[in-house]
Amino acid sequence: MSQFEFISNQPEDTMGLSKRLGSLLRPGDVLALEGDLGAGKTTFTKGLAQGLGVTRNVNSPTFTIIKEYQGRMPLYHMDVYRVEDSFEDLGFDEYFEGNGVTVVEWAHLIKDQLPDELLTVNLYLGDNGSRRLVLEPKGKRYEELCKEIMS
Repeated sequence: MSQFEFISNQPEDTMGLSKRLGSLLRPGDVLALEGDLGAGKTTFTKGLAQGLGVTRNVNSPTFTIIKEYQGRMPLYHMDVYRVEDSFEDLGFDEYFEGNGVTVVEWAHLIKDQLPDELLTVNLYLGDNGSRRLVLEPKGKRYEELCKEIMS
């Protein structure tokens, strides 16, 4: 499995990469975001939303689990940190197979419900406020996306 790495020295770098990615996404695409608190998952999602043409302010859906935003297609922003049972049927598959893009923060907590093909973005805290983003595509579509945004 290929990995792609990006160093972000400021939030604008993270948003620039994710905005470019957002402009290339299609309905049914799924992104899994992993990283410690404050690593930049929501910043990444804000840029992604801009790339999708979302004009509303994007923030973490920590207590609501799912927030929906409308751009050129729907953006389903999930934060599953508070989901207690990964087998709880919250209808995630309807979003994953829907007509929008799904972003899942803390995705490992529902790994048994995630589609086989997706893009995992791991965000790591670095020195002096930098972030290291490691993109792990699963499936040809996501491999091609990563190649395009990293070129």
